[in-house]
Amino acid sequence: MSFVPEAAQHLETAAIKTERDVATARRAASRAMDAIGARAVAKARFVTAVSEVARNALIHGGGGRLAVHADERAVYVICADDGPGIDDVDAALKDGFSTSDSLGKGLGGAQRLAARFEIETSPKGTTIRMASA
Repeated sequence: MSFVPEAAQHLETAAIKTERDVATARRAASRAMDAIGARAVAKARFVTAVSEVARNALIHGGGGRLAVHADERAVYVICADDGPGIDDVDAALKDGFSTSDSLGKGLGGAQRLAARFEIETSPKGTTIRMASA
């Protein structure tokens, strides 16, 4: 079974090349959550998760792509980059882990904020799949 259900509609794709594109990805997730009638808290949680993975793609992956899909019950986001990959996924998901000058809560925080979270990484890039429900 695919991460994104067959019945889900593709809503938007955004290139992530600048910090402005991270905001665009955030707005795309917000619109999708509005479209499915998500409650405010659920929307805030998922939009924050999307923002974190988009920012990680920009900072650590040198940019990437983000696709937003939705069906009647959930929003699905796939964020991919062509960066060097994540050496230690378990460590990267722990609070406090950072390879840059950050608080190190982004990836682990995104995992906690999403209802479903998958990560696939290799030296050719990283793909993160998240669902709101």
